Amino acid sequence: MQHRTVADLMTRAVVTARRDTSFKEIVRLLADNDVTAVPVVDELDHPLGVVSEADLLRKCSVQADPSSRTPAGHPEAWEKAEAEGSRAEELMSAPAVCARPEWTAAEAARVMTLHNVKRLPVVDEAERLTGVVSRGDLLRIFLRRDDAIREEIARDVLGHTLGLAPSDVVVEVREGRVTLTGTVEVNSLIPVIERLAGNVDGVVSLAAHIGYRTGAARTSLTDA
Repeated sequence: MQHRTVADLMTRAVVTARRDTSFKEIVRLLADNDVTAVPVVDELDHPLGVVSEADLLRKCSVQADPSSRTPAGHPEAWEKAEAEGSRAEELMSAPAVCARPEWTAAEAARVMTLHNVKRLPVVDEAERLTGVVSRGDLLRIFLRRDDAIREEIARDVLGHTLGLAPSDVVVEVREGRVTLTGTVEVNSLIPVIERLAGNVDGVVSLAAHIGYRTGAARTSLTDA
């Protein structure tokens, strides 16, 4: 199996800001390029942080408004400092949480979830910015065609990896939902099939209706 990597999914033409890019210029960058955030980079294109719409909106949220119908709240010190900023280095969320081009979509998704961010600057071995991968980019793996998913499971997982004949397990895929039907030699093979097939890019769900002829495990399978 060949998982799609961050390099396959990321946006390579990245709009960036510099440390001294002004508040208004960042707003203009977002609007002109139809993006919701920009990485802030130094002179060597090393990501320093990210300025998003949420960072910029803090300036609006802390402004005094006697006629407001919503409570102003009590911003944290860092939120107040960021709201008072006028340049990218004062407005950005830092340090930048970055990804590597060779990461899988699952690895990038786990880092986004862990750090509660919507996008990751992608850096090379020299820590230079090479792209940006977003939540939307990662979700593109679920746009794979059903026949491509079916072929990968049947050919790569069941055939090449597990050495099963096409008649052993039949693969059906509809809207990313995979159904496996058939009979294998040993019951210990069934969870292996489920795990490998379920990890194929684009699989939304998997249902396995697989029987077995004996409960004895094969040595080759155990060693694998």
